Amino acid sequence: MSDLIALSSAVVSALSSAEAPVAAAASYAPIGQGLVYGLAAAGCGVGIALVAAAAITGTARQPEQKGTLQTMMFLGVGFIEALALIGLLAIFLIK
Repeated sequence: MSDLIALSSAVVSALSSAEAPVAAAASYAPIGQGLVYGLAAAGCGVGIALVAAAAITGTARQPEQKGTLQTMMFLGVGFIEALALIGLLAIFLIK
């Protein structure tokens, strides 16, 4: 009978300590939000740099296509910036 009491007290103490990590996890939300937006911004920065580098290289190789390349570059940069805005929206969804 004493084994049953010891086992039940061990279960009760384990359950009461299991609630502490749930409260601690809420304090990690701002860290997660910062990581999400930081990675989104870093990825978009790299993407925009690659698009601009490709546009500069294309203009250097064929200067007569500058207008077309510039239009395509701005379109690509716009799509990449949309991904950054999605990352900004994602930080508000993390609770």
